[in-house]
Amino acid sequence: MKLDIQSILNKIKNVKIAVYGDLCLDAYWILDPKGSEISLETGKQAQAVKEQNYHLGGGANVIANIAALNPAEIVAIGSVGHDLFGQEIIRQFEALNVNTDDVVLNDAPYQTVTFCKRYINQEEAPRIDFGFLNTLPEKASDHMLASFESALQSCDALIINQQVPGSLDHSSFLQKLNQLLKKYPDKLVLIDSRDYSDQLENVILKTNEVEAARLNGVDATPIDTFSEEEIIQFGKSLYSKNNRPIFISRGENGLICVDENGAQSIPGIHIVDQIDPVGAGDTMVSALACCLAAGLSPKDAAQFANLASVVTVKKRFQTGTASGDEILTLADDASFVYNPELADNIIHANLIPDSSVEICTNDIPEGKITHAVFDHDGTISILREGWEAVMEPIMMNAILGDKIHSLDSQFIEDTRQRALEFIDKTTGIQTILQMEGLVNMVREYGFVPKDQILDKFGYKKIYNDALLKMVDDRVERLKNGDTTVNDFTVNGAVDFLHSLSNQGITLYLASGTDQDDVIAEAKLLGYADLFNGGIFGSVGDISKYSKKKCIREIMEKNNLHGHELVVFGDGPVEIKECRRVDGIAVGIASDETNGKGLNPEKRSRLIRAGAHYISPDFSETDTLLNLLF
Repeated sequence: MKLDIQSILNKIKNVKIAVYGDLCLDAYWILDPKGSEISLETGKQAQAVKEQNYHLGGGANVIANIAALNPAEIVAIGSVGHDLFGQEIIRQFEALNVNTDDVVLNDAPYQTVTFCKRYINQEEAPRIDFGFLNTLPEKASDHMLASFESALQSCDALIINQQVPGSLDHSSFLQKLNQLLKKYPDKLVLIDSRDYSDQLENVILKTNEVEAARLNGVDATPIDTFSEEEIIQFGKSLYSKNNRPIFISRGENGLICVDENGAQSIPGIHIVDQIDPVGAGDTMVSALACCLAAGLSPKDAAQFANLASVVTVKKRFQTGTASGDEILTLADDASFVYNPELADNIIHANLIPDSSVEICTNDIPEGKITHAVFDHDGTISILREGWEAVMEPIMMNAILGDKIHSLDSQFIEDTRQRALEFIDKTTGIQTILQMEGLVNMVREYGFVPKDQILDKFGYKKIYNDALLKMVDDRVERLKNGDTTVNDFTVNGAVDFLHSLSNQGITLYLASGTDQDDVIAEAKLLGYADLFNGGIFGSVGDISKYSKKKCIREIMEKNNLHGHELVVFGDGPVEIKECRRVDGIAVGIASDETNGKGLNPEKRSRLIRAGAHYISPDFSETDTLLNLLF
């Protein structure tokens, strides 16, 4: 059942949350690559800071994230230095209406824990850290323990957040903390700790897959990955020790929740934009605590927290937070990551016997199909095969401008890889939306003077002119009889369309390509008349057309239930939109260079997008028809 996000936000408004932890500051210093002056004393190039930003980090960022969800009250418990960074934390807390009565100010040599992150040309330079040599005074420790007990008595939930090595390890501090947790066994206490998760009792644990493995005795490293089944076993083992819910984050693959009802897998969410994972864990633990304090089940809390953390990772060069409005917006447009392990390992493919058609999930609606939507490019037509190779150099020239031949070769290659990743993630969406993304990247990199940056229509014209030169050449060869329709259509596609039409299925063509071009190409290739439901494409205004809008209008206009619609496509967009309306999604993982056979990369991204079935092409018509009908 879909979460009622607004109802959850309303419930959070009534809760009181306390946070005990490392109160840190994240400093972002954006350096000018040109530097400043040459030092007279050393003769070395000085670095010039052209922009600086300060964001709450560690336990302080947990507090900032809670504040973004607007609870009734927030209590901060922790320790900072009597220095400029400590003053900045207190200032930001006060701006958020956080109760700071239990924040201890320590005189030098104690320093506020601060992570200074320097960026040059989008790359992070070695970080500068303050406060890692601190020794917490005994008096401060006792004060925070007293504040901790007061919070247990008065708050609906308490978060323990530890990131700085050794920050909780002061004499008998952990022992005294456990005594308090035993004294108040029914209190909702959530812990997110790098070093002490296994040393505290009666707590709800939020961790990640590597930490969960280590807590189960596995010698895991940060680069290790684990299967969903392995992570579930880790979670069940941890749950058995504490009988409190366990939440294990999996990055882009979502999270696992284990409670008295067993294990629940919460899928990850597709992100097109460049991400910054800093602070995502803080957002997740904050959202979990607020939801649990508001009375939500662990599963619903996990779903909400999953959305909140994605909002955060999309915010670059800051330790971000997720507001209620941002979570509402994302929830309305979220696309989930399905079956990532199957997507990444073709060895596990479940093929229909004597067939190349793959069943990707056991959870497939029983079809009573009356309507079918087809993507065009790559699904039926391969007239535009190679468009990615056209777009990549256009993006590179747009982003780097005149610097494309003078920048460091590794930087250029990194930029190219980012452009290719963007192309891959945006396959199937309207070209104008891709160009919007390009404009944002040009602005972000900053190599092109602002007055020389084109708008989305300008870049689209450059791309279309280059692409249509290639397409027009193919059309001319087709008209001259040098090639045939079969050379520019996916194997079996036209015959399959005829089969559906003969069964009385209403057919629609929905493309991200400009509508006039789609109609013209469908007529040229001889199947336009089969689409009795209509042919749709980009009209340059996303408010008037998108695949999402098109599919939903088909559902509403015809009063369809999900199992009455099937969608065929070779890109993630149409597959995602099909899953959103509970339709049956068929991924066509075609090798466009041949018009037949399997493209493994397409297979992977189509499974992740939610394809129920994968077929290399349409040559196995009977198999596909038997599956669907």
